[in-house]
Formats: sequence, C-alpha cells, structure tokens
Amino acid sequence: MSETPDVPRAPEGEPPVVTPVRVVIAVCLIAPFVAMLWVGSYAKVDPTFIGIPFFYWYQMLWVLISTALTMTAFTLWNREQRARKAARQSQNGGASA
Repeated sequence: MSETPDVPRAPEGEPPVVTPVRVVIAVCLIAPFVAMLWVGSYAKVDPTFIGIPFFYWYQMLWVLISTALTMTAFTLWNREQRARKAARQSQNGGASA
C-alpha cells in the first residue's frame, strides 16, 4: 500500500518521466503566469521609473523576463531530448530508434 497508483511511471529501461530538469522547465513556464495573474502585487503607481508608473513598467519587465525564461526552458528541453535519444540509441546498440 506504500505505492501510489497515480504516479506516472516510465517503461522499463526508460529514464523517469518527471525529472529535475522537467520541473525547472515547468517553473520557467509557469512563473510569468503567476506573476501577471497576481495583480495585487503590482497594482500601484509607486515606484515610478523614468516617469512610468510601476503598474506599466513591471509588466514590460516581465515581457523580457518571460522571453529569457522561455528561451531557458526551450534550451533545457532540447538538451534533455538529445540526452534521452542518445541513451536510447546506446541501449539499442547504436541502432537508430
């Protein structure tokens, strides 16, 4: 009874489905949504930045942050997929999968 039946399991010999890299990817993709949906945290005028109220420059800053986080997630995803493909090929004795 110690095992949870709802936990996704990888087929035998495959790497785990949920990895630390995939958790980081998820955080990178979810963070901008949380930041923008939590309006109470930035619905104010002060501090202003070069005359622009906080409400506006905070959102514009998140455009840049979101771009960086999405690029990071994309890079991590591609790196993990290449590693999984290489591991799969090495298990199959170098044959293409």
